[in-house]
Amino acid sequence: MASSHAHNRSTGPGHRSDAPSIPRPSEKGALRTAGRAGFVARGVVYVLIGVLALEIALGKGGGEADRQGALHQVAAQPFGLAMLWILVVGFACMALWRASLAAYGEAGRKKTGSRILSAGRAVFYASVCWGTAAYAAGSGGQTGSNAKSQDWTASALKLPGGQVLVAIVGVVLFGVGVGIAVSAIRRTFLKKLNTAAMSVRVRKVVTALGIGGSTARGTVFAGAGVFIVVAAVRFDPKQAKGMDATLRSFAHTPAGPWLLVLVALGLVLFGAFSFASARWRKL
Repeated sequence: MASSHAHNRSTGPGHRSDAPSIPRPSEKGALRTAGRAGFVARGVVYVLIGVLALEIALGKGGGEADRQGALHQVAAQPFGLAMLWILVVGFACMALWRASLAAYGEAGRKKTGSRILSAGRAVFYASVCWGTAAYAAGSGGQTGSNAKSQDWTASALKLPGGQVLVAIVGVVLFGVGVGIAVSAIRRTFLKKLNTAAMSVRVRKVVTALGIGGSTARGTVFAGAGVFIVVAAVRFDPKQAKGMDATLRSFAHTPAGPWLLVLVALGLVLFGAFSFASARWRKL
């Protein structure tokens, strides 16, 4: 009998197992708030990147159209330093929320693939948070996306089989971009939103933001992937381009600066879609 009671105690509610415990309602509420704060921070950065890209297309600005350029724009505003630290908190919240999805899973998604993807996004936003904090602390600022891309490509090309590795990364990035654009056109993002809480008009607006914004974002990803593949084929790290240089390259296509205008406006739309996600995303 004693052994039976001991077994019951070991397998009772207080028993710790290898599987992650389900967060309590209060913890769920905190994680939802963190996720919403993260989407707001992402929205601010994308709106600013889109505006910077639009200024480049119209010949009215020379700032870098990437996260570095967006942070510079924030810092130049009244109370800019405080705003930067608010973004740091927002990105930290996004990293925390993504990490929770990696640990507990996301409702309605396949567990393994979804958790791995969430873990990767958590690491990404943690690095964004760290870089933003370093910029806000005045530790020399962040390196621009173009230099980062070329530095990484140069280092990777020096590795055994580095040329193949860089090519694979480029192909994957291109595939991710195409996937984002296709998902946008198919409107699969609506499954993650609480559309039942929207009016008909709001749903139409949010759908337009999601399609236009995610298509533009996917186009930038795909373009950057193409340049990385070119860098691998030519064994030239200078061919790799970050977000800023990728956006500028759109102005040199047969469509001229108008393609960059469209993509820039699309990135602004994606920023607005991020704000909508902060309000209606199923968290």
